[in-house]
Amino acid sequence: MVFESFYLSCLAHASYLIGDGGEAAVVDPQRDVEQYLAAASAHGLAIKWVLETHLHADFVSGHVELAARTGATIVLSHRAGAAFRHRAVRDGDTLRLGAVRIEVLETPGHTPEGVCYLVTDEAHAGTAPRLLTGDTLFIGDVGRPDLVTSKGFTGDEMAGLLYDSLRTRILTLPDAVEVYPAHGAGSACGRNISRERSSTIGEQRRFNLALREMSKDAFIRLVTTDLAPPPAYFGHDAETNRRGAAALADLPVPPALAPDAVERALAAGALVLDVREANAFLGGHVPDSVHIGLGGQFAPWAGALLPVDAPLVLVTESAEEVGEARMRLARVGLERVIGYLDGGVAAWEAAGRPVRAMTQMTVDELAAARSGTLHVVDVRRPTEFATTRIPEATSLPLDDLRALAAPGGAALDPLSGVAAPLAVTCQGGYRSAIAASLLARHHRGPIVNVIGGTAAWIASGLPTLHTDVPAAAGGA
Repeated sequence: MVFESFYLSCLAHASYLIGDGGEAAVVDPQRDVEQYLAAASAHGLAIKWVLETHLHADFVSGHVELAARTGATIVLSHRAGAAFRHRAVRDGDTLRLGAVRIEVLETPGHTPEGVCYLVTDEAHAGTAPRLLTGDTLFIGDVGRPDLVTSKGFTGDEMAGLLYDSLRTRILTLPDAVEVYPAHGAGSACGRNISRERSSTIGEQRRFNLALREMSKDAFIRLVTTDLAPPPAYFGHDAETNRRGAAALADLPVPPALAPDAVERALAAGALVLDVREANAFLGGHVPDSVHIGLGGQFAPWAGALLPVDAPLVLVTESAEEVGEARMRLARVGLERVIGYLDGGVAAWEAAGRPVRAMTQMTVDELAAARSGTLHVVDVRRPTEFATTRIPEATSLPLDDLRALAAPGGAALDPLSGVAAPLAVTCQGGYRSAIAASLLARHHRGPIVNVIGGTAAWIASGLPTLHTDVPAAAGGA
């Protein structure tokens, strides 16, 4: 049996290819499907099935494109209500690939239509089966049960279904069964996911806190308490996956735009998205740009912070980065990339347009200056802030700044009444640069980015504090 995993770090997403007898199945594919086609070809396999464990909310799936390009059949739960041609499966249904048997286990809880796939190589009786768990069971965690409340289910109701699924369908399997989930650490679909990519039922039975012996009521409290709101784009992506996304090749190629064309686009409501690294952005950028660095968790932060229907003009380090940014935006359902600034910020400045720069300071400079002269803003998540923080810092999670990316967001500036300059910090500097760009779109006072963030502060031996800010969960 061929079994190959594919891991996309930016979205902490795992997908899989299973093959035998000249045929293959791809499980939970990401939107750009070329790698599955290449892998199947390398193994001499024809893709027969595209298996989805559920309608994903954190990324746009490539199931429709992959099926169209290979003639494969998409497989989904009968509860999915998908709008495209597919095979609707129920608990106990089986699929075959040569000597490989794939059994469907209905496991609602993360979503109503969630299923797992139990993969058994019948040609090798001593080989442990593999369980592809989607977002039902992670390594060290279980899927959030609160992502479908707008569909008529409460988080408590879904948590109750998840309790039953885990105990009647998954924990009844032998300890040797190997577990392969759809996400790893950093995914917003869970909150305590391990960095390990696989495990066994036995290991999870021993070490996963959500699987320990407890009543259903206790489980519901455990998995529904202190959950942060789901990222704003999740509902959009789930519905896109229910309908089926357009092929990436069908999306328009972003054209190069001269500075005057960018100005016209801005006047018509477009948003400039600067994807360069933080130092380049802070050193000079198109005023009112939103910055999200291509080198970090670009796609999930773009999905979480940008209006899903916003026309986007990209600013990149090079024209070659435009294609990468466009693809990574499309992975989370942001498809309206209307162009990129030809020649970048240098061309903008050469055309006589204004460029804005933002100041940075080291943690030692912050320690010397902060008493009364700066308002320190920590944009990490509440759980991080609660663990260790810079004295006198105010918690303002980056997720809460989403409204500042939208037109007219000035009235929503949470720091509009602060007179002192803002010193923005996070853990290492990636999120603080994003936050600085959002605040700068509306905040009138000076904004300073703290180099190296809290990690640099701790490394320098500077004093830290702890607080009892309530812990929130579920973020990337």
